[in-house]
Amino acid sequence: MSDVPNYITPAGFRRLSEELAHLWRVERPPVVATVAWAAGNGDRSENGDYIYGKQKLRQIDRRIRHLSKRLDSAVVVDNAGKAPERVFFGATVTFAHEGGDERTVTIVGVDELDAGDTRISWRSPMATAILKARVGDVVTLRTPRGPEQIEIVAIRYDASD
Repeated sequence: MSDVPNYITPAGFRRLSEELAHLWRVERPPVVATVAWAAGNGDRSENGDYIYGKQKLRQIDRRIRHLSKRLDSAVVVDNAGKAPERVFFGATVTFAHEGGDERTVTIVGVDELDAGDTRISWRSPMATAILKARVGDVVTLRTPRGPEQIEIVAIRYDASD
């Protein structure tokens, strides 16, 4: 196991818990019933319901194990309402690039990332660069194109959604 803490926001913890409960209570039972029915039909080697049901069951169980481990190791950090003096885990930060364009990101746990680019992991290079910064600070962000200076414009800590 890694010594790196698994920080997560209360909203992220709730979402993972809900997904785990959904898998256990909604998705898994009908697949188990289908596999049991198909197993009772005899030859399993040519039984599509059995073969694909077992495959689906393995996928669900793999996700359940993963979620269980991540939730067991989670350290819930709730900084909602914290004074926006410095950037810490859970902060929503607006910063300006050298060119003047602004971007807003929220620092979250590694299990909370989304497909967009508004939620960043606290372990990412961007988060590492801005952690502990104050409004008005200029920090150096290491990018593939080389170092880039960014200025912290605003910090806020929103309530958990």
